[in-house]
Amino acid sequence: MNLKHWLLSGALGVGVSLAGSAAQASCSNLPGWSELKSALQNAVAANNGGLGFHMWGTLVDIDGTVCAVAFSGSNFTAQWLGSRVISAQKANTANDFSLGKGLTPPTSLFPGGLALSTANLYSAVQPGGSLFGLQFSNPVDTKVAYNNGQDDGDAFSFGTPNDPMVGRRIGGVNVFGGGLALYAGGIRVGGVGVSGDTSCTDHSVAWRVRHGLGLDKFATVGGVSGDNARPDNIIFDIKPNPNGGTGISAGGFGHPTCINTPDVSKLPPVSH
Repeated sequence: MNLKHWLLSGALGVGVSLAGSAAQASCSNLPGWSELKSALQNAVAANNGGLGFHMWGTLVDIDGTVCAVAFSGSNFTAQWLGSRVISAQKANTANDFSLGKGLTPPTSLFPGGLALSTANLYSAVQPGGSLFGLQFSNPVDTKVAYNNGQDDGDAFSFGTPNDPMVGRRIGGVNVFGGGLALYAGGIRVGGVGVSGDTSCTDHSVAWRVRHGLGLDKFATVGGVSGDNARPDNIIFDIKPNPNGGTGISAGGFGHPTCINTPDVSKLPPVSH
């Protein structure tokens, strides 16, 4: 049995311990383009509040490699073009700053792992926040984003199985709603990012995409939302700052509300 198969078996709950080891990335361990596109279209059709726009979605593997990019509309211009790269940023961010089971010290506050959605990062990166400056790290590789390192990138391939980002690491950090880590049996296997509407709606659609792909199997992985059924859910606890400027999040991981904010308490619970 090779290492890749061994790791995948562990991710599916066979009982293999990954403590102290690094999982090997392979896009073959994640759903493909057609599965992503179907899940994205189904998620967009649900009640997600916001503006009702079409969306972009991206899957990345655990090492940040882009595995699939899709859109929900009829062609690549049917949704905000700038949201294509933003969806990849979000997938990369959620994957980069989340952990799965067996990879945290026994003294950790989250010994089963910690999932942080991009929505959870908003307040922490504001001036005075505990993660201020994070948003300026790990910049997007623009050659990967637009032309696969060549000078003749074809925009008509955007959102297809041959999208220029596929098979390469896009990088990027995004700190508003729409990015979630992917879990199988509590093991982090990558990230999903969605963009194309308000950031609150992006989060709702990404949540439904992850659920539709069956990659919300958290096991003992925790979060900061205070809702065990939705550990990395967006949090609306920002109050006005009496001194003016950026509002203050009671828990430090809050996100602003949006136009036509969806009821995120009704999102499907994750599997434990």
